[in-house]
Amino acid sequence: MAISMADIQHLRKMTGAGMMDCKNALNEAEGDFDKAIEIIRKKGQAFAAKREDRDATEGCVLAATNGDFAAIVAVNCETDFVAMNGDFVGMTKSILDAAISNKPADLDALKALKVGDRSITELVTDRMGVTGEKMELNVYEQVTAPTVVAYIHPGNKLAAIVGFSKPNVDEQVAKDIAMQIAAMNPVALVPEDVSDEVKQRELSLAREKAIEAGKPENLLDRIAEGALTKFYKEFTLLQQEFVKNPKQTIAQYIASHDKELTVTAFKRFTLNAE
Repeated sequence: MAISMADIQHLRKMTGAGMMDCKNALNEAEGDFDKAIEIIRKKGQAFAAKREDRDATEGCVLAATNGDFAAIVAVNCETDFVAMNGDFVGMTKSILDAAISNKPADLDALKALKVGDRSITELVTDRMGVTGEKMELNVYEQVTAPTVVAYIHPGNKLAAIVGFSKPNVDEQVAKDIAMQIAAMNPVALVPEDVSDEVKQRELSLAREKAIEAGKPENLLDRIAEGALTKFYKEFTLLQQEFVKNPKQTIAQYIASHDKELTVTAFKRFTLNAE
């Protein structure tokens, strides 16, 4: 059976596969589109099995909001060439759109959602067959609050989402806080939210440095507590210096616009080494 260029282009539009892959699948399926689609999908499954042990450290990180809900998704791949490909970014956006529309509870629930007639897990696997690279949907973060904002750093490698305690937050204030989180990577909102594990790690590191510097034993605890206080100022959001005006903390910057406003939650994810 002769396979026309129109048939090949139609299958490519349906699957996103390359022209030659579509031609070969149609030939193998003797022109049957359903069978050709299944052939392409099985190819993706085969690639997934073969490349399971490969590193996928590149990828695309996107974020968006819908009413009082904000989400981040990240899909990993092997090379920056694929990460910047329009079809790969488009797939990541379709996954984000599904998250924003359906508000799944966790990553597993997101993977089970359907985009068209395929689950998101199957969608990613199908895309592997097109590119020949390992791909993984590894990250799904969400925030719900009266006001939410999302920020995507240019290049799609870093994103942040933030929730605020009141509706109708000034747009510039919301954007400034999201960009602060993206730039300064806070670990918690306030010192009370820092985990005991992190606190003990910082105290131990400070004591070790003090001992190496020859500080007296009776001063070690005081030095460690001072280092922990400094850590809070650098890594808890509301105590951080505002990057646009280091004379203000983030708490002071927010209060200068609205004394009753605060941040209720935030999430940040990056593919970049830090």
